[in-house]
Amino acid sequence: MADTDDPEKKRRRVVELTEKMVLDGGFEDGVEWDGRWNHVRRFLERSGPFTHPDFEASTESLQFLLETSRILVIGAGGLGCELLKDLALSGFHNIHVVDMDTIDVSNLNRQFLFRPKDVGRPKADVAADFINNRIPGCCVVPHFKKIQDFDETFYRQFHIIVCGLDSIIARRWMNGMLLSFLVYEDGVLDQSSVIPLIDGGTEGFKGNARVILPGMTACIDCTLELYPPQINFPMCTIASMPRLPEHCIEYVRILLWPKESPFGDGVCLDGDDPEHIQWVYQRSLERAAEFSITGVTYRLTQGVVKRIIPAVASTNAVIAAACATEVFKIATSAYVPLNNYMVFNDVDGLYTYTFEAEQKENCSACSQVPLDLHFSPASKLQEVLDYLIESASLQMKSPAITATVEGKNKTLYLQSVASIEQRTRPNLSKTLRDLGLTNGQELAVADVTTPQTMLFRLSFTS
Repeated sequence: MADTDDPEKKRRRVVELTEKMVLDGGFEDGVEWDGRWNHVRRFLERSGPFTHPDFEASTESLQFLLETSRILVIGAGGLGCELLKDLALSGFHNIHVVDMDTIDVSNLNRQFLFRPKDVGRPKADVAADFINNRIPGCCVVPHFKKIQDFDETFYRQFHIIVCGLDSIIARRWMNGMLLSFLVYEDGVLDQSSVIPLIDGGTEGFKGNARVILPGMTACIDCTLELYPPQINFPMCTIASMPRLPEHCIEYVRILLWPKESPFGDGVCLDGDDPEHIQWVYQRSLERAAEFSITGVTYRLTQGVVKRIIPAVASTNAVIAAACATEVFKIATSAYVPLNNYMVFNDVDGLYTYTFEAEQKENCSACSQVPLDLHFSPASKLQEVLDYLIESASLQMKSPAITATVEGKNKTLYLQSVASIEQRTRPNLSKTLRDLGLTNGQELAVADVTTPQTMLFRLSFTS
């Protein structure tokens, strides 16, 4: 058998060559070596049949990638780990990453930047350390915070923002922040105020990647109907009228666990502790039997407790690669970017499809005029609140409604502050007429799904 057919000899040969490169100074102070960026130069220093019509080959594009471009990655989970690796190896050296989570044992099977010793540490910190230590010259700056903890000054410093999130609320908030940067002169968008947003998402063997140019293409809220609704069960259903196995599990998780404290006072439910899950599982079975409900399993119990979204490492890799490619296209202007939505599915075979999602004229986030709310003067404020929450195109979570009544700014309802919620709750049962609202009245609505207050206009129906 030839030496080249022996895997162990191949491995040793690679190690020898690497050691030789280091000893010979090929890394040049641990940063560069001859030919390191040849694969990138092939795209940037020569033209080709697929390059952008306005592209001019030069050496400056590579320098922009290595030294000037600033990329923000939001999320350091399954997608985020892949994104950081892909971007760093593509020549992006100035990267920031934001993530509010810590590493859990269940992350280790697919979030490959983490090790068992890292459990409990912030994902952003560990991911940044791994990339910085592994890829010479790369500087990843971690932020163990929520995206809402930063102001617009922080976000304005980046050329491109990439999202690897599992939260629609966080996507919408980021979308709203970038839309707030847009500058219009005589109704014409100043394109220098646009910061591109690349968004990726996965669920099991399905995924999508999209390119959003705020103010120019469809935004997150324009296509809100494409996202599956995130399920939250009403407390009244959980407590008194369970119909699904999930209702029984939520009953045990939310009500029984703190009441019975099965593992001692103050011990929080740990989704990775088999004893905890087993206790919840047994109590859920008892609850289900009481209401003749079937379908409670150990696996389902763990999924409900941990809010598990099915994740497959290969899907994350494909979608992250697609997103990183779009970042490269936009940063270098070498190729025409995705226009503007790509779906991926390998549940049964392999299927991809690209289409152009169009801007909605009445999008609550990116349209330039207040949206009309059609209600009768006799409608109650509760009906308006329900519409803001249940509408497929709005899907708000806890809207706060204010209006200018008789020259004074008046809070009609606010849920997030207990004292104000109690004071404004009676308004929900009042009619719009009784609240002093008139036809054409503007309502200002704030919600966790956006950093900006949205304006709506009442349009009374007969």
